[in-house]
Amino acid sequence: MRSDNTTTKTAPAATSKVRAVVAGSFGNVMENYDNLVYAYTATTLGKLFFPDSDGLAGTLYTFAVFAVGFLMRPLGAITFGHVGDKFGRRIALVVSVLMMGAATTLIGLLPTYESIGVLAPLLLVVLRMVQGFSVAGEWAGSAAFLVEYAPERRRGFFGSFNQVSTAAGFLLASGVVALNSTIFTEQQVTEWAWRVPFLLSALTAVAALWLRYGLAETPAFAEEQAKGETAASPLREGLRTQFAGIARGFGFTMLWTVAYFFFLTYLPTWLTDVAGVDAGVARVSNLVGLVTLTVCIAAFGALSDRIGRKPLLIAAAAGFLVLSWPVMAFIQNGGVFGVFAGQIAIGVILAMFSGPGPAALSELFPTKLRYSTMSIGYNFAVMAFGGTAPFVATGLVQLTGSGMATALLPIVSAAVTLAVVAGMKESAHGRLH
Repeated sequence: MRSDNTTTKTAPAATSKVRAVVAGSFGNVMENYDNLVYAYTATTLGKLFFPDSDGLAGTLYTFAVFAVGFLMRPLGAITFGHVGDKFGRRIALVVSVLMMGAATTLIGLLPTYESIGVLAPLLLVVLRMVQGFSVAGEWAGSAAFLVEYAPERRRGFFGSFNQVSTAAGFLLASGVVALNSTIFTEQQVTEWAWRVPFLLSALTAVAALWLRYGLAETPAFAEEQAKGETAASPLREGLRTQFAGIARGFGFTMLWTVAYFFFLTYLPTWLTDVAGVDAGVARVSNLVGLVTLTVCIAAFGALSDRIGRKPLLIAAAAGFLVLSWPVMAFIQNGGVFGVFAGQIAIGVILAMFSGPGPAALSELFPTKLRYSTMSIGYNFAVMAFGGTAPFVATGLVQLTGSGMATALLPIVSAAVTLAVVAGMKESAHGRLH
């Protein structure tokens, strides 16, 4: 504690806040990059690890393995939530980036089915499980870290960098995979160059560790520690006293995670495999949508500090409820212009939810239980609806024969989240408890 307090006293306030934002955000960039590189290379991985399947079935199996990683989210949420609430946010965030970096790097070193047979997809499943376990500790920890470091009236803006970094991780993964496929031929990518984006994770892990090493604990949690008011058993106390908030966090996250993993993860595959869009157009339009999302998030976070969280959250949820089907139809039938316009529209609506989202979710819970309770609601929703979204969407296409059937996913999830948000109290202008 002494070194943390010393850091807080001697470091200039502005420098402390900037470092907190950078350190809290960068690990989230790295975790999401690692998680999404897998999804963005799904078609190639399907050929290498499930070679006996046809094209769409191989993609389906690959997304099934992607979903397996999400089954570890609840265990990771419980583990990292306990560590974060009992011993501090910083140590949990350091361990999570180390685990994620190691797992992703090892995926890049895996032998394929051709070399070791069925052991190859089995090892892929194990490493996806490690990824899922570690990333469960990152999102909620990063959100709590940023919101607890924020000035009283700027929690929306500070918390939004949790989502700026999430989108940046998606963007970085999409950009690296696109660049990789541009630099190398399709044959080279299939033979060996698919490994490059995974191996780059070792560099991002080292950078994240360097940024977080020695960082002081958040002022809010340090105050709880100083008063001796940290929870002895965060999970037990959280389930006993915050169950309603956890359930609300679950419903709150449903649309959020479906929108991310459906529109930003599955859509590039849908564009090429279902809509017949040129692979280059699919990749570039995805990058444009991600850039739009990334640059708009902080603005909506800052706006939520002025007008409140609920107006933006309600508008975004209603937008997905009403516009998901028309936007998907426009993307499918509107040519190249439709693809790009649709991706941009998705980016703006998702940013409207993502900007105030981390602060609104963090403000549901007290400091001493925030990491655990937010992790549980968020990660159970991600497990149930996020990781399965690409798999279910691919299955809907096979089952119905219609690419438009996939639009039902964001529509249904938007209806649930809209009802949850409508019943929440406005929390933007109160104190963090």
